[in-house]
Amino acid sequence: MALSAALAAVLLLAGYTSAAGASSGPGGGTTPGGAQAATTVAVPDSFSPVVVTPISDPTFPWLGSDQKYHVSYDLQLTNASRLPATLSKVEVVDAERPDTVVATLSSPQLVDPECQYGSCNLLRNLPSANATDTVMAPGQSRALLVDLTFDSLDRAPAEVMHRLFLTGQAAPPATTPSPVDYLAAPFDISAGKPRVIASPLKGDDWVAANGCCGTGAPHRPSLNSLNGKLGNSQRFAIDWMKLTDKGTFYSGDKTKNESYADYGEAVYAVADGTVSSTLDTVEAGTPGILPANDPVLGPKLTVQNVDGNHIVQDLGGGVWAMYAHLIKGSLLVKPGDKVTKGQKIADLGNTGNSNAPHLHFQLMNAPSLLGADAVPYVIDRFTYQGQIPYPTWLATDDYLSGTFLQGRLPEPQSRTDELPLVLSVVDFPSQ
Repeated sequence: MALSAALAAVLLLAGYTSAAGASSGPGGGTTPGGAQAATTVAVPDSFSPVVVTPISDPTFPWLGSDQKYHVSYDLQLTNASRLPATLSKVEVVDAERPDTVVATLSSPQLVDPECQYGSCNLLRNLPSANATDTVMAPGQSRALLVDLTFDSLDRAPAEVMHRLFLTGQAAPPATTPSPVDYLAAPFDISAGKPRVIASPLKGDDWVAANGCCGTGAPHRPSLNSLNGKLGNSQRFAIDWMKLTDKGTFYSGDKTKNESYADYGEAVYAVADGTVSSTLDTVEAGTPGILPANDPVLGPKLTVQNVDGNHIVQDLGGGVWAMYAHLIKGSLLVKPGDKVTKGQKIADLGNTGNSNAPHLHFQLMNAPSLLGADAVPYVIDRFTYQGQIPYPTWLATDDYLSGTFLQGRLPEPQSRTDELPLVLSVVDFPSQ
């Protein structure tokens, strides 16, 4: 199994990984309790066999390392009619000007059994898995991952709606499916600005494994039901891993944590804040073995220890940071401690549901994964080295064997206030 799938770093318990809802404020861009922001947009009256409900809290654009602005959120689609509904496409439109199409999602983006990564298989079965078709039986639900990209901020509307095109029950008396389309689910995508944070690591050749966006890696499609809600706290999470000077992740015995370039690296607070919670009791795992897939280790995973040793930090303004899979005994902080940006807080390890040393990092709008929605963010400064090609990543094994020097730029580029996209290779300031 390729590491892009194996490094499902958080909550792979019985197939679920996260939850949504909670509160946020300035920089978080959400409303209390996971409620959707009030809208002034009027949805035209229509019979809607498939009900559309935003899973994500209202969100906002952020600048990626591709120099484009991104908006990512998730929808739940439920066939509430008596007839099967076959989805053909979804248009994301400007809510104020519904004739203006922002993006169109259709096959192969919705369902593509041949596609292993990228903007494909965005229609998800529940629990989250690639759908094999676009047919929803009566009472069945699917999830839809939406990733929008804009060349500039002024191209992003303040609010979007979603026009569904499907074959299904066009009216309550209908007894056979027929074509129908309608508008649904106004959604605020201008609900704040991304939090600017420092890097949680220092030094060169860090790889943004399992980062945003698209499918193929585990974080973006990590939709699951916890605390009575469907959500995704990992939408923008990154598994940070370090390369050696030769472009490998380890040298020597691949079954030992100490052989990996990042094992024991210092982890730093990304901003001033207060420690909300910690765990520092989980023993180190063995590289190459993902506990969730192991018949002995899997049953020992719980929602409390699945992240391994970790720190949750309140950054203020309704935003929390999580640093996970830390070395047991390395935590330098405890709940209630005040920390400052750049302060060392722990050492990078391989604990919990992890099959190789890495730092799982994310921002969220609650102090617990079980009730949190993901919060977009950007890193204040880094040097962009390029990007590992996804086919190269898919070809590796559970130890991350191989050399990953492909995709390097001729000249590294200094970047500010961007989020490194999936498989970006970056250098972080040493000071």
